[in-house]
Amino acid sequence: MGLSDAHEAGTDEQRRNYLRALLRDVEALEIMLNEGRLESGVRRIGAEQEAAIIDPSGAPSPIAEKLLARLPESNFTTELGRFNIEMNLDPLPFDGHALRDLEHQIHANLAQVRAVAKEHGSLLVLTGILPTLTKGDLVLENLSDRPRYHQMNTALTRLRGRPIELNIAGIDELVVQHDNIMLEACNTSFQVHFQVDPEQFPNWYNLAQVATAPVLAASVNSPLLLGRRLWRETRIALFQQSIDTRMSDEGTRRFPPRVSFGTDWVRESVLEIFQEDIARFKPLFYDVPDEDPLELLRNGDVPKLNALRLFNGTVYRWNRACYGISDGKPHLRIENRVLPAGPTPIDEVANTALWLGLMRGLHDSVEDITSVISFDNVLQSFDSAARHGLDAQLHWLDGHSHPAGELITSTIIPIAREGLLASGIEVADIDRYLGVIEDRVRSGQTGASWVLKSMSDAPAEGKRGPFMARLTAGMAERQMHNAPVHTWKPLDPAEFQVDSRHVRTVGQFMATEIFTVHENDVVDLVTNLMDWKHLRHIPVEDDDHALVGLVTHRDLLHHLRRLGGRSEDEDRSVPVSDIMKREVMTVTPETPSREALRIMREHRIGSLPVVDKGKLVGIITDYDFMKIADPILDRFLAD
Repeated sequence: MGLSDAHEAGTDEQRRNYLRALLRDVEALEIMLNEGRLESGVRRIGAEQEAAIIDPSGAPSPIAEKLLARLPESNFTTELGRFNIEMNLDPLPFDGHALRDLEHQIHANLAQVRAVAKEHGSLLVLTGILPTLTKGDLVLENLSDRPRYHQMNTALTRLRGRPIELNIAGIDELVVQHDNIMLEACNTSFQVHFQVDPEQFPNWYNLAQVATAPVLAASVNSPLLLGRRLWRETRIALFQQSIDTRMSDEGTRRFPPRVSFGTDWVRESVLEIFQEDIARFKPLFYDVPDEDPLELLRNGDVPKLNALRLFNGTVYRWNRACYGISDGKPHLRIENRVLPAGPTPIDEVANTALWLGLMRGLHDSVEDITSVISFDNVLQSFDSAARHGLDAQLHWLDGHSHPAGELITSTIIPIAREGLLASGIEVADIDRYLGVIEDRVRSGQTGASWVLKSMSDAPAEGKRGPFMARLTAGMAERQMHNAPVHTWKPLDPAEFQVDSRHVRTVGQFMATEIFTVHENDVVDLVTNLMDWKHLRHIPVEDDDHALVGLVTHRDLLHHLRRLGGRSEDEDRSVPVSDIMKREVMTVTPETPSREALRIMREHRIGSLPVVDKGKLVGIITDYDFMKIADPILDRFLAD
């Protein structure tokens, strides 16, 4: 998200000073490229592991700061949300046992965090998007308490000038507005870094772009967001829309999104990427670094290029160009931001092996990748892979489109194997990790498909908060064994038992598919809805989905008694407003379930509409509490 000491713009002078510093950094980088001052002939890999923190109920647990207080700063840091944590893995030479060592590092870091989390009664989950997240979790109180995150929220809100508009369609559809940056905190990824020679950067970067779609198709692990089944890798759409600063009324003028796959091939050098981004996007921060990069170069020193790095941290290409310094030597890296976290460390390293091996294999076998496939086809494949996973259609170098699964097994894996062999990776490790990919693709079970299969097997009435909690628990349990996801059995219906831990708040088990009426509708509609859908409580809402009343089965009976000898036509002309209750007790999704039950008992009511920011979002009834109690009582009687 940028450097931690970034400062938001304050004055026009600060902006001008920062832009001058940014342009001097670009000039300094150009000098370093021309004079061969960047490290060459070295291949290193690294990674950033993000993970979600959950409580015993499976809900996100915003305790990252408590965990970090017990962990070394060199390897562990905050993420945007307090319910996420990031682990920075040490760079490794890309040869020999690099892949195996990478997996060992992941396990070692996870073990450290899990041990501390256990002391707080919490667990870690590796998943692209945590299934139990709700809008109630995406509040600024759960934003990590670091200046850069608050400044980022303020800056993006200022540029956007309106709430975030999220609109993603898959099996289900999600249309939602949100007023802060926390939607982006839903994303949890495994980011891989690959150091390349500066003079060969354009070719490596273009190869990374071509390799992304087939690797993503095999790696998808984020099919759910806020309870909706969307893309196989919903992170792609979510990140782009949640960081989008474009206005919806900009007419025919084209404005690229801040999160993107890019617009074309890189031809000459890494400077093309930085120059294009500076030309297209306004800086979000205006912190002026202390150094003069040109003076440092004249003295033979290495500049940090902090102004450029700060800006680069606020433009989110899925394959990002990075400048860094290692052991006093400046270098260039490509950061793959596409891969989701999880489902297990072995799956993550297998995905990494496929990406790195495919790039190297293409590097050795194709002289100019841009001459055999168009950028537009690569972009279309990326979008298809994110939407459909292994069911995607991918363009390839032969000029044809192929089913992703067939392309990966017949072509991609063999190229990746040759690439890993050429990189000096141990044969046993190549077999181990590419074998995981091959078995995953042949079985058709990615992390995303495991989730969707588990959902399809669940009882229809159970696909709500408690199921999401059980699904999350099922992930956490299976991850502890590090068995790759293609070996996981879907969540069996027998595993799904309502647990009191899974219904701590109203939002975890409220009904969200609600049948409502308008106060100007006729009472006869209420009668029919109650009959057709076996309902005893129907909320009344206005055109903006604000709750204005409630009609119960008892209200309807009282109305029928009052009718007496009136005709059926008179009955059907009575508006809902004549019989509805206007004073209605409500709760929010965050209301503890015990408190909701107390309210219902104390006031002798059978339902509670659930309202969030004035909008009707759900309803709970006494029947919902009975469904929770029955399995718990059954287990009690069995014992």
